[in-house]
Amino acid sequence: MKLLKNLVLLFCLSTIFFQSQVHAQAQSSIKSYSFKKGQVFDILLLTNKPNTKENLQDYFKKVFPVATEMGYNNHPGFGIKGAVTQGNYQPQAMVFGHWNDFNGRKKFLQKIEQTMPDFHSKRRDIWSTFNLTYYELKQDLSFDLDINKYNVVTAYWKNDNLSFQKFKKEWNTKAQNAGGVIKLKLKDGNSPMGYYYNPDYFVITEWKDKGAFDTFYQENMKMNHNSVKHVNQFAIK
Repeated sequence: MKLLKNLVLLFCLSTIFFQSQVHAQAQSSIKSYSFKKGQVFDILLLTNKPNTKENLQDYFKKVFPVATEMGYNNHPGFGIKGAVTQGNYQPQAMVFGHWNDFNGRKKFLQKIEQTMPDFHSKRRDIWSTFNLTYYELKQDLSFDLDINKYNVVTAYWKNDNLSFQKFKKEWNTKAQNAGGVIKLKLKDGNSPMGYYYNPDYFVITEWKDKGAFDTFYQENMKMNHNSVKHVNQFAIK
C-alpha cells in the first residue's frame, strides 16, 4: 500500500511538473514589451557582415557599459523570415531597445564619441546596414508579439498627408477584416544622420499563419498606392 501511495504521489508530481513545463514553453513564445511616457523607444534594422564575431564582442564590451550608464535597456529582437514581400530592403534582424529619457539618449552619443572616437567606423566594420528609428513616447506603450504566429512588419513613406491618411485607414480596415491583429502602430519617429530610416507609418500585424497574410496581401496589392512614396515589408521570427 505504501509503495502504491508513493507511485501515485510520484505520478501526481510528474504531472504537475509536466504541465508547468508545457505552460512555461507556451508562455515563452510571447515576447512582451512595456514602456512609459517620456521614454525613448529604439527600432534597429541590422545586417551583419561576415566574419565579424570578434569585432562584435569587442564593440559590445566597450559600448554597452556606457549605454547602460546613460539609461539604455535592450529587449528581445527578431530575425527576418524569408524574402521581403514589398520593397527593396531585407535586413537580417530587427532589434528593440529603450532609453529612460531623451536626455540620456542624447548624452550617450556625446559620451561614446569622446571615449570611443572610432565608434561609427566600428559600426560600419560590423554591419553592412544599420538603420535606426527612435520614438519619444508621448504616452505609455505596451504590446506583445507571439513568435508562433506570423508577424509582419510594414513601413510606409507617404507622398502627401491627406491622401495617405485615407490609404492608411483603408489598409488598417482591410487588415483587421482579413483577420490581422495590429500589434504596434508608430508614427512621428526620428532618425539620426548616418543611420537614416524614418518611415511615416510603422506597423506590425499578427496573422494566424502565412496563408492568412497572403489573402490580405492580394487585397492590399489592389489598393490605390498613389499616396505611397515607398514601402518596406517583411515577416519576423
